[in-house]
Amino acid sequence: MTEYGRGQGSEPWHPDDPLYGDGGWGGQQAAPQAQQSYGGRPQQQYPQQPQQQYGDWGTGDQHGYGDQAYPQYDEYGRPYAPQQIQHPQQPGHQQQPPQQHQQPQQPQYDQNGWPTGSYPQDPYAGGPQDPYAQQPAPYGGEQSDYYGTPEAYPPPEPPGRRRPEPEPEPEPQTDWDPGPDQGEHAFFAGGDGDGRDGDDGRDGEPGDRRGRGERRGSGGREKKRRSGLACLVVVAVFGGGLTGVGYFGYQFYQDRFGSAPDFAGSGNGQQVTVTIPKGSGGYAIGQVLKKMGVVKSVDAFVAAQAANPDGKSIQDGVYTLQKEMSAASAVELMLSPKSRDNLIIAEGKRNAAVYELIDARLEVAKGTTAKVAETRWKSLGLPDWAVNHPDVKDPLEGFLFPSSYAVAKGQKPEDVLKQMVARATEKYEALGFETKAESLGLEGPWELVTVASLVQAEGKTHDDFRKMSEVIYNRLKPTNTETNQKLQFDSSFNYLKGQSEIDISESEINSNTDPYNTYTNKGLPPGPIGNPGDDAIKAALNPTSDGWIYFVATDGMDKTEFARNIEEHQKLVDKFNASRGD
Repeated sequence: MTEYGRGQGSEPWHPDDPLYGDGGWGGQQAAPQAQQSYGGRPQQQYPQQPQQQYGDWGTGDQHGYGDQAYPQYDEYGRPYAPQQIQHPQQPGHQQQPPQQHQQPQQPQYDQNGWPTGSYPQDPYAGGPQDPYAQQPAPYGGEQSDYYGTPEAYPPPEPPGRRRPEPEPEPEPQTDWDPGPDQGEHAFFAGGDGDGRDGDDGRDGEPGDRRGRGERRGSGGREKKRRSGLACLVVVAVFGGGLTGVGYFGYQFYQDRFGSAPDFAGSGNGQQVTVTIPKGSGGYAIGQVLKKMGVVKSVDAFVAAQAANPDGKSIQDGVYTLQKEMSAASAVELMLSPKSRDNLIIAEGKRNAAVYELIDARLEVAKGTTAKVAETRWKSLGLPDWAVNHPDVKDPLEGFLFPSSYAVAKGQKPEDVLKQMVARATEKYEALGFETKAESLGLEGPWELVTVASLVQAEGKTHDDFRKMSEVIYNRLKPTNTETNQKLQFDSSFNYLKGQSEIDISESEINSNTDPYNTYTNKGLPPGPIGNPGDDAIKAALNPTSDGWIYFVATDGMDKTEFARNIEEHQKLVDKFNASRGD
């Protein structure tokens, strides 16, 4: 099959093909007389040639071009039954009525595979003169225009007679950006920006082969251009995205692989007081230092602390540092005693002396802290078992735990006292004072604190503390016949007097009946007589068991010796008197 009619190939021309029987362009068939074309115009006459008409539709032997027979098939590919061949009609003769359909027969084939015999006619096929099965009009007569309806496609025409496609209707102009399909800039449409297709000068090419931008501009219409602002927005978006990716990528690299920001040198000379809270680790200390402007970053300080062998020994307290120090120099200075500006409470220090130290550090009037302790002691955080004991001179005695405290000008006395009370309470609870007091023969944790304060006051060295603790417990026993449950400690009398004397006359001691005088009163004093340190507290919990009941500072200062009975004790007294030249 070719574009213009039946070719010489072996493929049959199916009767359902719309061009079957159409002998020429314009719907005309070569005939002895002029036929009307689709437009009603007379068709050019050609010399009459003898034409072999098609036989009856559905025949097995059909005479077409060259009288060559071809088998006929239905729409499902099955061969039609052969019919009797019609003879061509002469012009002007009426068309014979269609033959009756024969009964279906079994198709027969010859030795070459061609069907023989007759086949049933297609019941749905039209006559040979009407390929569209519309009406049985003979050739030469006027036929219906099958392409005249509005929705029909135009009839095929030879290339020489084809008309160019009509120009599209102009689109309505709006102030809205038409997008990529309308009025594109020449850059996006493939043009060169001035309404021409390019520099090749191919202006004479058919419209369907030229750029869309020129085809639209050829009618004199103004060409729409893409907004420059939209392009700038696109560039800004992509540029901002690249900038963001680069910034976060740099930050990621710095966090993972880069060195932490740090100052250089040992400071700018501007001093600053920094308070490090208790229990602060490297990151917490670094955050405080960064906030005060000492170091540039927390990570730099943490790295410097880890690099210093003694870095982990930095304690809480008040430090005098400089601003804009390198992390390494800040760590080194904090490890030096020159930077420490804490309030140090020594072991065994009485509360009266602690109050004076706090007043001096806070730069407040003398006696301010003592007045706060006297009037607000119930609100400073004492445990329940440390409240409401009769005859106690200072309820806070024994609870201003010896340690280093961050105390600086501007703080309130009650805040400082709360820190110290909290530290002592935490220590006593951690050691289980409430549960261990009874096992030691005491009435409660309050008495255990009192024992620890006596151990701290009477012991001269840490090696003496456990022996001194045993002396106290042995003298408190009801079975004690050596001292009759009297402690007879000079330290309790000195506390009563607010002094620290060694030479106390027997008449003075024996004449004073104050509850804190352990020479005239059995048992423990009403409360602690100082603030015991860690070693004294542990010694009170774990005394020796060697039978010590007497002791004497034989050199009057640092050396203490112990005895188990009165005879050994007298020898120690003689030794003490000899050291003094008596």
